[in-house]
Parts: sequence; C-alpha cells; structure tokens
Amino acid sequence: MEHKAQTWDLDSVFPGGSESSEFRAFLDQLASDTATFADQLTKRVQSTDRDDWIHMIETVQNLADRQREAGAFVSCLGAADTKDREAKILRGRISQLGAQLNSMFTTFDAGLENLDDAVWQSLLADERLQTVRFSLEERRKRAKQRMTPAAEKLVSDLMVDGYHGWGQLYDTIVGKMSLTIEEDGQPKSLSMGQAHNKLSSPHQAVRNEVFSKWESTWASESDLFGDTINHLAGFRLAAYKHRGWDSVLQEPLEINRMDEETLNVMWRVIEENKPRFTEYMSAKAKLLGLEKLGWQDVDAPIGTTSSKSVSYEEARKFIVNQFGSFSPDMADFADSCFERRWIEAEDRPGKRPGAFCTSFPVSQQTRVFTTFSGTVGNVSTLAHELGHAYHQHVMAGLPRFAQNYAMNVAETASTFAEMIVSDASLKAAEGEEERLALLDDKLHRSVAMFMNIHARFLFETSFYEERKQGPVSVERINTLMENAQKEAYCDALGSYHPHFWASKLHFYITGTPFYNFPYTFGYLFSTGLYAQSQKEGAGFADRYVALLRDTASMRVEDLAKKHLGVDLREPTFWREAIATLLPDAREFVDLVAKRQAR
Repeated sequence: MEHKAQTWDLDSVFPGGSESSEFRAFLDQLASDTATFADQLTKRVQSTDRDDWIHMIETVQNLADRQREAGAFVSCLGAADTKDREAKILRGRISQLGAQLNSMFTTFDAGLENLDDAVWQSLLADERLQTVRFSLEERRKRAKQRMTPAAEKLVSDLMVDGYHGWGQLYDTIVGKMSLTIEEDGQPKSLSMGQAHNKLSSPHQAVRNEVFSKWESTWASESDLFGDTINHLAGFRLAAYKHRGWDSVLQEPLEINRMDEETLNVMWRVIEENKPRFTEYMSAKAKLLGLEKLGWQDVDAPIGTTSSKSVSYEEARKFIVNQFGSFSPDMADFADSCFERRWIEAEDRPGKRPGAFCTSFPVSQQTRVFTTFSGTVGNVSTLAHELGHAYHQHVMAGLPRFAQNYAMNVAETASTFAEMIVSDASLKAAEGEEERLALLDDKLHRSVAMFMNIHARFLFETSFYEERKQGPVSVERINTLMENAQKEAYCDALGSYHPHFWASKLHFYITGTPFYNFPYTFGYLFSTGLYAQSQKEGAGFADRYVALLRDTASMRVEDLAKKHLGVDLREPTFWREAIATLLPDAREFVDLVAKRQAR
C-alpha cells in the first residue's frame, strides 16, 4: 500500500502511459487544430473587427492550454522512467508541436503589433479582455523587440533539433549514468538522483565517498556535457545577436518581468549580509569536527533530529498540519494531492534527478515529482513543490494569458510553503539539540539561495561572456565554475565542485535561460511576505491569494507596490527581508559556541 501511495496516478489524465491511445488521439487533434488555425492566421490577423480578434485570443489560449497539457504528461512519463523510449519519441513530437505553436504566436504577436491604434485601444477597452489586458500589451511590446515574423518562425523551427534537442540529449546521458557505492558490505548501484540524496547523509564517510564518485562520474561524461552547454549557449547568443540584444540578461529579465536595477539591488543586499552566513558555516564546520565545510558537507544534517528517518505518511501529516496553521484551504489542497496520488515520491532507480511541479490545465490537475528517501530535506522539498501546486490551484478559473506567471514569482509560493513548515517546526522544537538541527535545516536553505544560486549566476554570466568569442573548453568551464563558487561562498569552503555545471539540470533547461536568480528573488520576496504574514496573522492568507492571482498580470515591481506597498528597486525591502533571517544565524553560532565551551 505504501509503495502505491508514493507513485502518482497519471491514468486520470491519459490512461495507458506512453502507450496511451487517448493521448495519441489528443495529440493528433491538437496537431490538426494548430495547423488549421495557423494556416488561417496570417489572413485573420489583418482583421480590424474586434470580435474576430477576441475569438483569435480565445483560440490561441485554448491551443496553448492543450500544448501545456501534452507537454506536462510527457515530462511526467520521462521523469518517472528515464528509460521509457516511447516517452522520448513523444517528447520529440511535443517539441515539433511546440515549434508550430511558437510560429503561430509569432504571427499572432506580429498582428497585435501591426494593429491600428484605434482598433488596439478598442480591443483593450473590451470588458471581455480585462483579465488578459496586461498580457496583450506585453506581447505587443515584446513583438517590437524581435526579428521579422518570418525570421522568428525560422528560429522556432530550428530550435526543435538545434536547441531543444541538446537539452533532451542531456536527459538521455543522465538517464544512463549511475555510480556504485558500498552499502552493508555489498556494492549498490545508484541513479544520479539517488546518489544526490546520499550527499545529505549524516555520515561523513558516506558523503565523502559519494561526493568523490559523484564528481568523477560527471567528469567521465564532461566532453558530452561540454558540447551540450556550448551549443545551447551558442544558439542563444546567435538568436540574441540577430534580434539586436546586447545583454544576455535581457531575455531572462524580461521573462521574469523584472528590472535589472531590482536584480542588482537584491544581490548587493545579499553580499552585504553574507558574513553572517559564513559565520554560520564556520560554526557548523566546528560542530562536524571539520576545519572548513567541504562542498559535500554544506547540506549535511546535524544531530539525531535531522538524521532520523521520516516516513512518507509522517511527512504528509506534518506538512498538512503546518500548512493549516497559515491557511485551512492550503492544508486541504495539499492533503488532497496525497489522497488523489498527484505525487510521485518513490525512491527507486531509473528516475530523473531533482524535483518539480507541473500543471495540467485541461484536466485541471497538478503533479509533483520528487524522490523521497525519508530525510528532513526531502520533507522540505515536498513542501516546496506543494507550494508550487497551491499557486496553480489558486489561479484556477483565469484564462491562460492570466496564468503565465514567471519563474521568480513561482518560486515565491514554493519558498513560502517551505518557510511555513520550517518555522513552525522551529517554534515547536524541544531542547537544544533539536533546535540546532532545525536552525541548520533552515539556514542551509539561505546558504543555497545566497551562495549556491549566486555561484550559478556568476558562472553563467562569465561563461556567456567567454562563449561570445567561441566554444569554451571543459577545463576552462571547470575553472569558471570553481571561481564562481569561491566568490559566491566568500572562500568559506574547504572543497568545491568544479563539475557542478555538468551535474545541474538547470543549466540545460531550454525553456528558461539563467535558471538561477529567480530562485533567490522568490526566496527573499517570500521571506518578506512571510514576515508580513507574521505581523498580520490569519487575515494575510486572503491577501496572499490575491497577490498570487496577480502574479501573471503585472511586473514584479508593480506587484510589490500594489500588494505590499514597497519599492523593489530600493534596498529597504530586501534589507528588511534578510534581517528576519539573521537572528537564526546568530542563534546557531551562539549555541555552537556554548556547546564548544562546555
């Protein structure tokens, strides 16, 4: 029963897995409808009739929803079983459909751009379009920053095999990888996802053994990963050049609806406060009997509280109870995700590393993917992904264009959910040892957001600059990665992970460039939100939902101004948010010093 409870049910979306005849019929109909609409679109976008345009807007949203449904289903199949060959073939078909949809949107957006101002203003004034007005204005503006529709369509077509194909190759390589460790005197083969969980082992010998093999295993395939990351970056840079975009940050900032000024202020405030977190890391090293933490020690649990095994059912009860302390609606929704088997959590070989949440807009369902091995960190990850799911849940009923929120605000909901769980646990802690362990669990997430993610950002920034001059060698990529880690961690570690660029899936996700700083934004933004919720109490839950529902309908600076009354381009909000985390760091250092003095 426990086994079944930890595997998700995809049959309620499309029965039969990758062999599903219903899914193939769904794809066939989507392909047919997309092709038919695309053929008509070039002529239809020349219309000046408001009702024609409203029908087109509704149709493109419907096609986008169905494309997302198909993509989510295939992503789930491939993540749960990396050896599912049929899922890989289906993924290729989804990529082709995605290219057709992108081409269709290029024509649609060009039509918006070319609309006569009088017709455009009439369209914006129509009450039927008020929930998607922001999105339409954004699409028209972005169309002006791109190449001609014909050139953009060509790029979209070439992406299938010349861009997305490289991202898919990465998944194929990782799916074949494994490493072997000794467990109970016997060799045990681990998938890379299972091996990553071992890096959080409470036993230093296990962490050291796994990390040594982890680094060498990624190094053994580094030539393939080096080709992959170079080609992905080269494709992006070529597209940027032809669009006239000078900065590699232009696209990720625009995708995240955020100003560079906001990003720079956020990093600056983080750098001001890093010494407090390096003090925590130094204290943790002393607690573990180390001179300095190695890369593999940063997430190591301390004490019996964090190293004890947590059952899946215990994790479910704990998360639901803690969510309930903030919002009964959030708790009920999370519990229903377990009950309806919307979560894939089983710890088994053959699964993709990492965790994610994806939505099925046609079925109005959500799925969460993770590998649950019973650690406190696994519980946090599960809460994080359920936060994503809740965000999607509260967007129900809005049209597609009003649900397309960016990654940075998506990470707000997930991190907020994590904070609810970790903070409530800390408040209920009994005794110094438990409190230390829970403080550590909370603080190492701060280190991840302020240092690990910062290292990724610094690496990509420097890598893209060098890639402009031509392909970058594996040895040089390793150097760039290690340099970025040393800068981001303020030289606080005793060892680093030069092949992190190969091991981290996020560098190979083709849909979103710079898959890093939005995490930190979401973490600090949600920290500020959480602090506000503590001040306001139960009434904040409704304001929180209102903010989440607006996440796809305005830029983040406007979102913060409307719902919190703050200016994200100024350091004040960021300083106040990070200030709420500093007492935890101080308490941890003091508790360790007290223990060392005994």
